[in-house]
Amino acid sequence: MVTIIDTGVRGMIAVGLVPQFYKLDHQPGWLPHSVAFHADDGKLYNGNTVGQQFGPKCCRGDKIGCGISTDLEDGQLTVFFTKNGKEVGSVEIPASPDALYPAVGMHSLGEEVLLDLNAEWGTEEDDGQMIVDSHEEDWGRLHDVKVTGTLLEYVGKGKSIVDVGLAQARRPLNTRFHYYELEITDAGEKCYIALGLARRDYPKNRHPGWSRGSIAYHADDGKLFQGSGVGDPFGPRCFEGDIMGCGIMFPRDYSLDGGDDVDDWDLEVFPKPSEVQNDLYASNEDEEDEGEDLEGRKVTVFFTRNGKVVGRREVALPVGGLYPTIGMMSTGEKVRVDLHPLSG
Repeated sequence: MVTIIDTGVRGMIAVGLVPQFYKLDHQPGWLPHSVAFHADDGKLYNGNTVGQQFGPKCCRGDKIGCGISTDLEDGQLTVFFTKNGKEVGSVEIPASPDALYPAVGMHSLGEEVLLDLNAEWGTEEDDGQMIVDSHEEDWGRLHDVKVTGTLLEYVGKGKSIVDVGLAQARRPLNTRFHYYELEITDAGEKCYIALGLARRDYPKNRHPGWSRGSIAYHADDGKLFQGSGVGDPFGPRCFEGDIMGCGIMFPRDYSLDGGDDVDDWDLEVFPKPSEVQNDLYASNEDEEDEGEDLEGRKVTVFFTRNGKVVGRREVALPVGGLYPTIGMMSTGEKVRVDLHPLSG
């Protein structure tokens, strides 16, 4: 399945199937033994540069799917196409499933898509919707955020400061995976996008960095928020296309109690996390208790923009660790997240 992130100049995006040694300078569907649904005109191209009227045109945000039926009759293979989970149509072609490969073609400046090769066509109890391996298992908490593959999309109201969309990873950063990144694929109305770290029980309606036990770099103003609704000047603002990163520099002798398998931790019985050390904490009017430095271990949190370090801050590590946490707060915001950019 292909999600259209940007249609570019002309939106000439094609999704389909081609033979193994297909010419890379031709759109899928143009040459023999290939078939494709084209987004710009909604036509089906079946081994010909002249398309047949097939379905609706597709634009930014649409999801185009392509699949095959497992029922072969008389050497004919049924290829079907979907748009936003609903079947557009199908066509029979003389081919073997083993001879065809998923293909995406783009043909004008600025076109961008998100590809998911693990989508499945559901036939039971889902009204024919495309089932997607959405990476939701990577996230422990999602509030007003929609996950599609590695893409996070804000789906909240976007009207006030309490309309926060929050995504928090299932695992905290550790010595093995100590850094993560996001790319701003759509800045939305205000680019109220925040990237940072927070305790596991962080309030879902508070932007990362605003409340106790969190620290975040905010894209809209370039400020660092560390347990306070008032930010400090920190780095440049970030815009669509920018890549923001956040990580922890652990001490050399640091180790997780009980080993590295954080899945075995009983996180529900941890005491309240310690606060991030910042003079602005006292101004947190929604946090009545002052908290205690339960663990007292200091680590250095750092932030990057487009591969360059913006700055660092020393924080006290809460018991249970600090979790990658992303906030969005205005309509149309989308980010693509890589929780393990330094691995493999």
